[in-house]
Amino acid sequence: MVPVQASDRTEQTGGGAGTAVLDRPAAAEDTVSRGWRLPLSRADLVIATLYLILATYVLSGQWRDTHDGYLVKSGQDQFMWEWFFAETAHAIAHLQNPLGTHLQNFPAGVNMMANTAMFGVGVPLIPVTMLFGPTVTFVLVLTLGLSATAFAWYWLFSRELVRSRFAAAIGGLFCGFAPAMISHANAHPNFVLLAALPAMATLLIRMTRRALAEEGVNRTGRDMLLLAGLLTLQIAFGEEPLLIFAIAFAVFAIVYLLHRPRAAVRVLRALTPTVAGATLITLALTAIPLWWQFRGPQSYASIDHGPMGNDVKTLTQFPSESLGGEFAPGQNVAINPTEQNAYFGWPLLILVAVAAMLLWRRRDRSGNERAGYRVVRACTVVILGFGVLSLGATAMFGTHSTGITLPWHWLENLPLLDTMLETRFAMAAVPAIAAILVLATERALSYWQNSLTEPRPLIWFAALGLALVPLTPTILPVTHRPDVPSFFTDGTVERYVTDGSVVIAPPPTRLNAGPLRWQYAANFDFPIAGGYFVGPMADKKGGYGPIDRPTAGLLMDVKRTGHIPRVDAATRERARKDLRYWHADIIVLPPTRNADALRTTLDQLLGVPGQHVDGVRLWDVRGLD
Repeated sequence: MVPVQASDRTEQTGGGAGTAVLDRPAAAEDTVSRGWRLPLSRADLVIATLYLILATYVLSGQWRDTHDGYLVKSGQDQFMWEWFFAETAHAIAHLQNPLGTHLQNFPAGVNMMANTAMFGVGVPLIPVTMLFGPTVTFVLVLTLGLSATAFAWYWLFSRELVRSRFAAAIGGLFCGFAPAMISHANAHPNFVLLAALPAMATLLIRMTRRALAEEGVNRTGRDMLLLAGLLTLQIAFGEEPLLIFAIAFAVFAIVYLLHRPRAAVRVLRALTPTVAGATLITLALTAIPLWWQFRGPQSYASIDHGPMGNDVKTLTQFPSESLGGEFAPGQNVAINPTEQNAYFGWPLLILVAVAAMLLWRRRDRSGNERAGYRVVRACTVVILGFGVLSLGATAMFGTHSTGITLPWHWLENLPLLDTMLETRFAMAAVPAIAAILVLATERALSYWQNSLTEPRPLIWFAALGLALVPLTPTILPVTHRPDVPSFFTDGTVERYVTDGSVVIAPPPTRLNAGPLRWQYAANFDFPIAGGYFVGPMADKKGGYGPIDRPTAGLLMDVKRTGHIPRVDAATRERARKDLRYWHADIIVLPPTRNADALRTTLDQLLGVPGQHVDGVRLWDVRGLD
């Protein structure tokens, strides 16, 4: 959401608070133009430093152990992201196509563009990945993502919404460290590094202001290039956040400008050529990657996630990684620990509702028009609308269906939307909530300009503290991951691989992506069967992991249950067929749960016993027919 204020005159506020206007005097436009050169004040630098310190604190557990540390709540996603960063560096260093690879899911391969590989950071940070490893790249992106996103929203609020840097800093703090951001910081850098979105919003606000002022200066070319650059950058960071932002921004703008239909028409006419031109430039710049994503090898059209809406309780509960979650945990109703996309807490929702009602009115008691009332109204619509969308097709309460059909039921099969997790729509409410908090905070500060004994600011800051302190993030928990088998790190694997693949017993999947680390620890000297990625299934829809081969399924069952299956001639023939499909050179059984059952099963499948080599059990299958 973007705070913009349109009228035909500069709005005044009681007490001098609020600058949420699009029609600043012409002289102010010089300041706006200079703003693109980012003239940072001492306050800006202090605030940016504080954001960075907080982000480092949240991820300090991972920073303390970048060799073996692993974010507990990332599931298997950290392995996947580290592999993405490592494979990008490997591909570029070897002058290979980074958009697709056969190192995973051999021989079919993986479409990297269809897997949110984040080339926008993976490519620039290749030196970091090659010098310090992909774990450092992973945690660096998360740390800079939290702090940069917070600062980018602070910049927008402080330049476009309010005069108070303190009020703007609170808004930036909430945007950068909201429960959804901390939750995604466990595993999803593409939903943490969102700084390009407020930058786009700032540009569009300034374009709108100039359109309303009907300035004679033509900045269409410059604005078009800037917007195209930001769009291209965000596509390289992640497309799903861009889609959510675009929909939410459109809703905000429509509600905001409906207050003045003539102004809306003027803005539409002025901005359409610039936005259309920027879109065409962006498509030209990203044509090859986007073609590869939607039409290239291993591409897919949509993903059938199934119901992924927020439970109603997620709106009012405290997030698990927060002070409130530590002292007042609620029912576990999140999809998983990395998708706590709401969890605003009931105190914050009450505070925002009260603030919205107090700021909703157009005029104060003296008859003066309030600054920011249109912003508050538009933000309220966004909060309510996207909060409802995030609940999915049917409202759930405490994991039980209420039977109430919601708007997502009619939207979930639309193109592009059919690939999204509806729970993530709640993230659109974050900057909208922040904007209301920013406006209310500046309004409270304005009362002290008249009298330092005025109690209303104290009441507001006490309520603000009660709402935000429970959401204060805690350090994300980290565990120690097992060492990589020396078979992969000391070069032994190279003696057994010619031009085929390595089959781990069982092959890696989205439930166990640890072997991906073994591959990049061995400098990608071999491809692997299976893996953790998004690729086409038998019905051409996207799914997580490879299409299961019979032998892979059999080995996964043995590992899970410890039960040795009956192996007959048909089972052995299926195993040989799968090995031929994988172009397998060797099968490797590392130390793992139910390893004895897996070893016995493989001995029976292959007809020969495995040999113990450098800490693993090995079957050389290059001679099998």
